[in-house]
Amino acid sequence: MISSERTVADASSLDGWYKSSHSGGDQGECLEVAGGYDVVPVRDSKVAHGPVVVASASSWAAFVTAVSNGSLDA
Repeated sequence: MISSERTVADASSLDGWYKSSHSGGDQGECLEVAGGYDVVPVRDSKVAHGPVVVASASSWAAFVTAVSNGSLDA
């Protein structure tokens, strides 16, 4: 299912998608992640059958930490 290139062509081939509890409103600017995998599949919530980027668990944790502490703010 998940290729060595760290992508999946069709997100609907994976199960367990969820949005962050911090996602709100109807702006459509949300990412979803799928649980239950050794890696972290990430997709655009507006494109359920679109492509998926796959991150290692440690890379995803570093990204979430950076967003949470404001390190990525412009």
